Amino acid sequence: MTIKKPWMWTATAGLALAATLGSPTILGATLDDVKSRGELRCGVSDGLAGFSSPNAQGQWQGIDVEVCRAVAAAVFGDPDKVSFAPLTAKERFTALQSGEVDVLSRNTTWTASRDNSMGLTFAGVTFYDGQGMMVRRDLGISSATELDGASVCVAAGTTTELNLADYFRANDMDYNAVSFDESDQTAAGFDSGRCDVLTSDASQLAALRLQLSEPDSVVILPERISKEPLGPVVRQGDEQWMKVVRWTLYAMLNAEESGITRDNIDEMRDSPETPDDARLLGSDGNFGEQLGLSSDWVYNIISQVGNYGEIFERNVGMDSPLELERGDNALWRDGGLQYGMPVR
Repeated sequence: MTIKKPWMWTATAGLALAATLGSPTILGATLDDVKSRGELRCGVSDGLAGFSSPNAQGQWQGIDVEVCRAVAAAVFGDPDKVSFAPLTAKERFTALQSGEVDVLSRNTTWTASRDNSMGLTFAGVTFYDGQGMMVRRDLGISSATELDGASVCVAAGTTTELNLADYFRANDMDYNAVSFDESDQTAAGFDSGRCDVLTSDASQLAALRLQLSEPDSVVILPERISKEPLGPVVRQGDEQWMKVVRWTLYAMLNAEESGITRDNIDEMRDSPETPDDARLLGSDGNFGEQLGLSSDWVYNIISQVGNYGEIFERNVGMDSPLELERGDNALWRDGGLQYGMPVR
């Protein structure tokens, strides 16, 4: 299937556009630009099951897609007012820096260099992950410490490459990297026998495993060799827009914590059970106005997209083909790391 981008992107064209628009549009007033355009432009991966990939009808789906749909619901009251630009790992940052997309929601790891030196700001963590290794079951390997001399398929231009080098150096092992530009290519290379190991974030390995000719013939090793906090990214210099994206994620987390779902949100809005619920759903305070949004912004997010637990389960959790457990992505009260800042 050939997926057409809603607009054609190249690095040259993107930088030319940035020069034409000037810094005020690129570095400020993104919310006004989005409202004026009538559409949110969201950069996503070029196809990763559970995170962002087109279905048979060409509609984008996945947990990263849901984040952008939630932002559109917060801004417009309509989650469909968003277009998706599939971007490779090499394209993604330039597309955001140049203004081609308003937000990057593309399984991207929050690191110091990306947050501090690239003109970007991470708005939160959608998914706590860690890099893993996948091997063929018939090799009889049970630990990553047994991979000395292995050839490893890895995506170029990612933190995965650096983590791989660090891990093998720290364990005094050698390896041969077989690099590819796209995640689908790494899976195909592994499937065809070009490498012994496929490495990526553990969640991506679960997704890529489904693409193999014999998914049951491989095993994901138990080690996690890195911290990979994945989340939405915006341009630096526009604090208001960063907060819109950040508080959209917090709204979904707080709704899950309060037991507010797509099914019961009308009842909860009419008869909030706690003061926290009243503030979250807009019947107390002016928290939407503080963000430049309507008072019912959280109602629109949850009623049209869902709370965090709902989008997790249907895209990557037990209700999805990936069947990932919540793990670190459980709410803080359930032993996980996910924590929505209080609305008060």
